[in-house]
Amino acid sequence: MFTRILVAIDSEPTMANQVMAEAAAIAKTGDAILNIMQVLYPLKSGYPDPMYMTLDGAFSTVSAEAIGAYVAQWQELEKQNKARLQERVDAAQAQGITAEFTHVIGEPGPEICATATSWNADLIVLGRRGISGLGELLLGSVSNYVMHRARCAVLVVQGETLGQETKEMSG
Repeated sequence: MFTRILVAIDSEPTMANQVMAEAAAIAKTGDAILNIMQVLYPLKSGYPDPMYMTLDGAFSTVSAEAIGAYVAQWQELEKQNKARLQERVDAAQAQGITAEFTHVIGEPGPEICATATSWNADLIVLGRRGISGLGELLLGSVSNYVMHRARCAVLVVQGETLGQETKEMSG
């Protein structure tokens, strides 16, 4: 029986809703606690490259004003993500499920595994969009990383992307 479920979601609402539905169903059957987690990954969130290298060393390519604007945008993004996570916690609690949230900045795979370990999760629920082959090689796969490195059980919820591609190919 799972009692501490880490629910790793991203900013894509359809996939997050599917993952939340699966986690909620499991939590209800075992009176489990949900920790709804989102990792904000700077390199996928418009993170500017502030430096360039020359033979003479490193030089800034971004003005102080641009960095200030970026920091303000980043803080607003964090605020919005935390508000959405709180909405998900409130929705889970309305269903009678004990829930909390974790919001971290970093690389998703390692952060999910680290949080699962430190929070003593016995199950991680996360989504998979169905990227494979060259796309997975170039972009990486968070679900693959977590499946091979987590110290607890992992449930991967298949997103609709793969199913739609299969449907389109078959007719």
